[in-house]
Amino acid sequence: MEQVTAGPPIRVASIPYSQVYIRHLEPPRPDTGSVLRLPDPDPAGGGKFTQSVWWPPVMLSAGWVAEHHDEFDLMHIHFGFDAISAADLRELVDELRRRGKPLVYTAHDLRNPHHPDPGAHDAHLDILVPSADRVITLTRGAADAIRARWGVDAVVLPHPHVVDFPTLEKLQAGRRDPATGRVPPPSADRPFRVGVHLKSIRANMDPGIVDALADAVEPLPHARLIVNVHRDIVEPGTKDHRPDLAARLQAGAAAGRWSLDAHDYYDEHRFFAYLASLDVSVLPYRFGTHSGWLEACRDVGTSVVAPSCGYYRDQHPSVVEFRHDDGGLDRASLRNAVARLYADRPWPAPTADERRAQRLELAAAHERIYADARGGNPRGAVGTPRPTREIIP
Repeated sequence: MEQVTAGPPIRVASIPYSQVYIRHLEPPRPDTGSVLRLPDPDPAGGGKFTQSVWWPPVMLSAGWVAEHHDEFDLMHIHFGFDAISAADLRELVDELRRRGKPLVYTAHDLRNPHHPDPGAHDAHLDILVPSADRVITLTRGAADAIRARWGVDAVVLPHPHVVDFPTLEKLQAGRRDPATGRVPPPSADRPFRVGVHLKSIRANMDPGIVDALADAVEPLPHARLIVNVHRDIVEPGTKDHRPDLAARLQAGAAAGRWSLDAHDYYDEHRFFAYLASLDVSVLPYRFGTHSGWLEACRDVGTSVVAPSCGYYRDQHPSVVEFRHDDGGLDRASLRNAVARLYADRPWPAPTADERRAQRLELAAAHERIYADARGGNPRGAVGTPRPTREIIP
């Protein structure tokens, strides 16, 4: 693919860099692009670059910009700004302006999934969105919300793959019937597995969904509900121990309503294998915006049932929606969503070649946005990205 820029690479102070979404905005072969994203400075040392430690983000500081402004051409903020105050974020934006450094912001979350009260995140967005030279988001629904709230036109670029290509191909191939190319129908030997992972019960998760899911799965022949939690939820003495919830989950497992798997945090290999073991993954969120979990499910061929809050359904047409938000859960819509996927058993997975093509287009689109912002074109001049082929959602 022809490079958008010539000469030295565009140096991007990426916040963060060592996160799978950001890494997968680069071409599969990094030597084919003209963007250099700076690695994350180590918070322990304040200056040393690292590829694995980025919290809190050192670059999110007016002082860092003042000291290092000659080392980057523009700043691109994704995550991590909840680590600083709105006042400090304003100082950062002002320092970027003083130094003549453009700001690009990708609006992943219009509602922070870790904050019960949206006020703090809203205050950050009220600074970032109007101040950014370019705003990117992942879905048309989110872009419409940004336009309505701030009068800013965001460029819509879909989420890239999460699973690496060799693992994606291996896990997809291991699930399909060679004769039909599809996942085999449920049977006693191969039950239809519906999974919900409560992790460590972050603020936007509703553990109450488990009983409703059990009621939805129970009537389906050869279907099984698998409930996952992190071990700290069920083990006494840990800081996140939830004794009432642990007792409910253990009682339901003992009664045969679901299988309970309490485990430590998955490493990447076990996480992808877990997703590939499911037919359906249910997102138990009361609020939120977009989901990398959803994209990882697509990569391995697992269908997704997503709540009506946020813009999960906008991420891909294969996602089946149920009604769930801060106002509560509609149990009938959840039951219907699970039954629909049980009956249809779609194959939502893009091929590795499709994900590679998407990644190339995303890399080119970002490179154009960076070049345009660095060139001083007015916001909105970049318009809709001009891919050589349609970027698959």
